[in-house]
Amino acid sequence: MSANGSRIAAAGLVVGLAVLLVAGFAFGLFRLLSAPSDIGAPGRLFEVRKGESSSELALRLQSDGVIRSAAAFSLAARVEGKTGKLRSGTYRLEPGMGTLAVLNLVVEGKEALQKVLLPEGLTLRETGSLLERYGIVSSSDFLKAATDPALLGELGIDGNSAEGYLFPDTYFMPEGYGAIPALEDLVATFKEKVATIPEAAGMDAAALRGKVILASIIEKEYRIPEEAPLIASVFTNRLRIGMGLQSCATVVYVLTERLGKPHPEVVYDKDLKIKDPFNTYLYRGLPPAPISSPGLVALRAAFEPASTAWLYFRLVDPVAGTHHFSTTFDEHVRAGQLVLTRIAGQ
Repeated sequence: MSANGSRIAAAGLVVGLAVLLVAGFAFGLFRLLSAPSDIGAPGRLFEVRKGESSSELALRLQSDGVIRSAAAFSLAARVEGKTGKLRSGTYRLEPGMGTLAVLNLVVEGKEALQKVLLPEGLTLRETGSLLERYGIVSSSDFLKAATDPALLGELGIDGNSAEGYLFPDTYFMPEGYGAIPALEDLVATFKEKVATIPEAAGMDAAALRGKVILASIIEKEYRIPEEAPLIASVFTNRLRIGMGLQSCATVVYVLTERLGKPHPEVVYDKDLKIKDPFNTYLYRGLPPAPISSPGLVALRAAFEPASTAWLYFRLVDPVAGTHHFSTTFDEHVRAGQLVLTRIAGQ
C-alpha cells in the first residue's frame, strides 16, 4: 500500500473511531436522560429552592435518587438554554420520569398545587386545622406564625393575632407550603378585597381593626346577604348610643375558642353571664379582637351599614334565614312571640 493509501486508511480509522465515540457518548447520554428514576409509586414531592442554580439542583436531584446523573441534567439544561429558567416551588414527581421530564417540569413551573377552600366565618384555630387537613401546613405552625408579633408587624396587622385578616376564598397552594407563605397569601387577599371598598381608603391600621372586628360579628349573624347591612346598622346604632352589642356569636366564641368547649346548639342564660372581654352581653363596645374571618359581604356591611333607627333584630325564619328588625324592645319581644306562635302552629 502506498504512503497516501496508508494515510487515508489511518484517517478513515480515526474518523470511524470518532464516530463510534460520539455515537457511544450520545447513546450513553440518551440513556442517562431518559432512564426512569428511582421514584416509586405514588410519586413524591420535591422542592426547588429560591436562588438555587441548575448545578446545585442537579446534585440534589441525583442525591435524592430523582435523576441518574447530575452532569447529564446540567448538560441538558445548558444545551437547551434552560440553565437560568428553573422556577422555585414544590413539584410532584411521578414514577418513571426521566431527567428531561424533570427538567421540563421545573422550567414550566407546574407546581403540585392543592385546591384549598376556606369558607366565611372560620376562626383562626379552625383555619389552621383546615389548612392542616389539606396538607398545606401543620395547625400548630400556622397558629405560631399567626401570633408572631414581628410577622404581624410586617403584615401591617394591628393586634396580637391574624384573627379576622385571613380572607375566606379559594386558594391554590403547594402541599407542605409552610406557615409564613400561607399566612402571607391569606392576608394579601384580605388587603386586596378591602381595597375594593371606597370607605377603607386611607384608613389607618387601628381604625381598620375596628371595622374588621365589627365585620367578624356581622359574618356570624347574617344569613342572607341583603340583611348584612341591616344587621350592621343595628350594631352601629348600638355602638353610637353606648348600648351593648349583645351578640350571641361573641358568646359562642367565648365558649368554643376561649374556653375550648364544643360548639353549643343552644346559648343559655348562664352562658350570657360568663365574665370574658369577648362577651358583648356583659361588656359594651366592640370585643378586643375579631371573632371570625369575615367575607366581602360582611366587610362591606361594616364599612357601609344601612341607615336605620333599628336597635334589635331577631331570626324569624331559620329556613329562609330572615330576621325581624325593631326599634323598640317591646316590638322585639312581640316579634319573638310571633315566632313562638308560628312554631306552635306547625
